[in-house]
Amino acid sequence: MVLEFFKYHGAGNDFIMLDATQTPLSLTTEQIAFLCDRHFGIGADGLMLLQPSETYDFKMQYFNADGKEGSMCGNGGRCIVGFARQRQIINGDYTLFEAIDGTHEAYILSPKKIKLKMGDVNTIKKIASDFYFLNTGSPHAVIFTNNLNTIDITTEGRRIRYDKQFEGGTNVNFFANQNGQFKMLTYERGVEAETLACGTGTVATALVAHTHLGTPSPVTLEAKGGTLRVSFEKNDNGFQNIWLEGPIQFVFSGNIEL
Repeated sequence: MVLEFFKYHGAGNDFIMLDATQTPLSLTTEQIAFLCDRHFGIGADGLMLLQPSETYDFKMQYFNADGKEGSMCGNGGRCIVGFARQRQIINGDYTLFEAIDGTHEAYILSPKKIKLKMGDVNTIKKIASDFYFLNTGSPHAVIFTNNLNTIDITTEGRRIRYDKQFEGGTNVNFFANQNGQFKMLTYERGVEAETLACGTGTVATALVAHTHLGTPSPVTLEAKGGTLRVSFEKNDNGFQNIWLEGPIQFVFSGNIEL
C-alpha cells in the first residue's frame, strides 16, 4: 500500500496528516508507529486522520507516536484545520469539527495562524504547593519552578508521567517566569519524550498560571518550538471559553510504502 501523506507542525509539535475523507483508511498500531518513527519512517509526534463527518465539517482522529489512539491534541487540532482548508474540506475561515472529546470551533486567522476553542475545565487539583493536575482534553501535571534550566525534563517528566497516582499516566509540564516571559517544557505520554510544544499542555499551564499566580487572560507561553497564547473566562464553575492560538506550518508532502 502506498500512502500519500502531508507533514505539518504547530510550534514545532509535528504531525503526519492523512486524508481519509474519500477512501476509508485503517492502519495498525505498528504501521502508525513506523510512520512516526524519526529514523525509519517519516517522523512525527503523532498522526492524524482527516475523516468525514455526518454532522460537522470533518472528524479528527489522533494517534500518538507509539501508534495508539490518543486523547485530544490541541496543536494537532489547529494543524488539521489548516490541512482541511488545504484539501478544500472547508472553504471559509471558520470551522466546527468532531474530535474524541467532543466538538471544537476554530478560526483561520491567517494561512499560518489558527485559533482553536478547547473544552471547559471545571477542576484543577492541587497536588503540592507548586504542583497541579487537570484535564484539558488530555491529562496534564503542571509544576511551577523558579528556573527551567535546572529541570531534566526527560528524567523528571518520565518519573511523574508514570506516577501511580495518575491512572493511565499523564503528560508533564514545567513552567517558569524568566525575565518577564512564561517559558515551559513538556514531556508527552505516547511520545514518551520531550516535545517542542504541546497545545493541551499550554492550555493547562496557562490555567495553572492564573490559579497559582493570578496571571490574567490572555496568557502567552513560550515553548521550545514557538509561542502560543491562551485566552479564557473564569467563574465559579471553572474555566470556559478557552481558546488556543498560535502558528501552524505545512512542511512537506510525499508518498510512502507500507
